[in-house]
Amino acid sequence: MSNTHYFLLASGYAEADQPGLHGFYLLADSGALVPNGSWAGVANPGFLAPHPQGGVYAASETDDGAVVALRLGMHPGEVRVLGQQPSGGNAPCHLVFDPTGAWLAVANYSSGTARLIPRLPDGSLGAPGPITRHSGHGPNPERQTGPHAHATIFSPDGRFAIVADLGLDRLMVYTPDTTTGALQAHGEGVAHPGAGPRHMVWHPGGQLLYVANELDATVSSFAFDPQAGTLAEREQLTTLPPGNHHKQVADIQIDAAGARLYVSNRGHNSVAVFALAPDGALSPLAIRPCGGDWPRNLALSPDGQFLLVANQHSGELAVLPILPGPDALGEPVARAAVPGAACVRFMPEGLGWLL
Repeated sequence: MSNTHYFLLASGYAEADQPGLHGFYLLADSGALVPNGSWAGVANPGFLAPHPQGGVYAASETDDGAVVALRLGMHPGEVRVLGQQPSGGNAPCHLVFDPTGAWLAVANYSSGTARLIPRLPDGSLGAPGPITRHSGHGPNPERQTGPHAHATIFSPDGRFAIVADLGLDRLMVYTPDTTTGALQAHGEGVAHPGAGPRHMVWHPGGQLLYVANELDATVSSFAFDPQAGTLAEREQLTTLPPGNHHKQVADIQIDAAGARLYVSNRGHNSVAVFALAPDGALSPLAIRPCGGDWPRNLALSPDGQFLLVANQHSGELAVLPILPGPDALGEPVARAAVPGAACVRFMPEGLGWLL
């Protein structure tokens, strides 16, 4: 094995008694993936959130949604379920910790709800905060007949929690109550009609928010006032070639330098790559094949050399080398089987997530 390697965890939709979590080492010198165990214990595992001080947390993407706390063992298949808590809705599709690591935010797609769940010192989850329920609809008659909370992101200082709602074309801004876990309404950012905001990332400066819009296959930037907690859409660019009708954008990632942005296109089976100017302005760089079918989730390797793609329908991870200049991404240098691939996350350097 390469002297430099990174451990990652991928989820794939599976029954609770079937392996739905899969571990790999990514070798830094070649991009090869070395399998390192599979684990069962979660029904329909989707989004994953590791915590450096203990545990991995998985969204159980079911009608009676739950968030499951786990510790994985060094030996393949060794897992301890620390417990679970109700997600507060149907089909929980996204998890993220606040900057302190004390609160886990969950977004529930089908019910259009969100809530906070406290992480306890032993890594288990405490009693959840109250359910925040969105209401309303958007202009798309098929996908926006009601709210669909799709992801949460915290402001870098933790003062605000922003929930992207695909059904409302809104970025709902809340102030989290760290005593009760309540999400207190603060304001909202308005996306362009029919956008369907899905996932979000911050520019390193923390004053610009990039949003992947599923329904019209665009990426938007929003100016953020960190004091007032306000958002205003600044620009929007397509993620597809002209004339293409595969509008099923999924994930969005940004590199550590704030120089490039990556957005996955399901259906078109590609990754759109954007260059970022010093002020955060977007410009198209390339649209490259994703290395599989239905790219649901992306992850950048810690060294910034590779982009990993979780391709759901082809049931695999693909490792794409990051290239300089307009080529942007190369052909896959490695693949690994992950049936029903949903999410891929690099684990923290510490061993807190292990048994």
